[in-house]
Amino acid sequence: MIYGITLIILGLLAAPSLLLSKKPDAKELLDKITPYQGWIGLLFCFWGVWGVIQAVLNIGILSTFPIWWVTWLASSATEAVLGFILGYGMINKVLLSKNEEAKAKGQQILAKLAPIQGKLGLAGIAIGIWVIIASLFFNG
Repeated sequence: MIYGITLIILGLLAAPSLLLSKKPDAKELLDKITPYQGWIGLLFCFWGVWGVIQAVLNIGILSTFPIWWVTWLASSATEAVLGFILGYGMINKVLLSKNEEAKAKGQQILAKLAPIQGKLGLAGIAIGIWVIIASLFFNG
């Protein structure tokens, strides 16, 4: 269930216009979080990648709990992508700055993902809600 909650939060950070249209006073909260966005993104990127790795390593669950396994993989992948987008500045600074080839590849990936950031944020919110529901009904 924690994946679902964090994915909803990450989705709201990735699609701030959605949050601001529903709650105009949320701008103050977003302004407080913005300085930490890079670290938040970096953390969630790693957490999402770790979730993808864990899902793949536990592919045997697919035969007994297919809905839960697909949910696990989708939520982890979405979390990794949103974390990468939001934390790219920090990822670039901490991990990619010493390798020009990796830095260029990271910029290419970001350039492809940036135009769909809002849609990915909405997908993150939807998947997060589904993760919460699935954890209540399908978790083995």
